[in-house]
Amino acid sequence: MAAGSVHIPWYATGFRAEGLEAALGEIAGVALRYGATDYAVHRSRDDLYRFLQLATFEDKLSWERYWLGEEFVEWRARHSSWYQVPVLYEWYDVTAHGALRREPASAAAE
Repeated sequence: MAAGSVHIPWYATGFRAEGLEAALGEIAGVALRYGATDYAVHRSRDDLYRFLQLATFEDKLSWERYWLGEEFVEWRARHSSWYQVPVLYEWYDVTAHGALRREPASAAAE
């Protein structure tokens, strides 16, 4: 079975966008401990209150362990006033993937 990519749309409440951005950055990385192969958090340039959290898992059970795990449950409770509810995630099958890896600029190039 193909890996799955989970998409979680978040929408910050008034004046909470900066805090939600930082908090999402923290909880998103926890996915790696639950078997995610990668994660990302995107912030809309058109609507600065809108975020999209992404994570790739080999199986949906690993995702559910992350989503329902102690860290994420506690995170949602602690930050519940920072985002609008309901939060409805979607599971996508990954059918194609590619990336370029950029080498960091060397000090000599400066």
